[in-house]
Amino acid sequence: MSAAPRRRLLHTMLRVGNLQRSIDFYQTALGMKFLRTCDFPSDEYTLAFLGYGGEDEGSVLELTYNYGKETYQHGGAYGHIAIGVENVNTEVERLRALGVTINYHSDDGFMAFIVDPDGYEIELLNDAMLVAQARKAYAEKAAAAEGSAAPSGK
Repeated sequence: MSAAPRRRLLHTMLRVGNLQRSIDFYQTALGMKFLRTCDFPSDEYTLAFLGYGGEDEGSVLELTYNYGKETYQHGGAYGHIAIGVENVNTEVERLRALGVTINYHSDDGFMAFIVDPDGYEIELLNDAMLVAQARKAYAEKAAAAEGSAAPSGK
């Protein structure tokens, strides 16, 4: 049997109505690094790539600007982007000060939803709480498997 081919997520793409406004938002509000643009004048669109590292280090965000198109109707199938942060409460305070719309902020600091300039929702998740949640789920699964393997005593 051959090994499964190596795969990695390359990027997520969003269509935006104002490329510079969106680049500024993702850099300022979310701390992403501007990586590059590709302009396709004959096809009337420009791509911009941003991320927390280079494209060879992980997935990045692709912003697509179609010349002259300022708004898009968001489809019912689109969910949202999720970003792990060290402290959701601190991020929400910082983003509020920048005038970013906060749609939801959990009382326990586990998550918040913000909105980008084009109306896309972005979920902020507390990294430490996610890791703790995953460890707990793994331990519970391991304990359940161990319990089902134990002799029944009949």
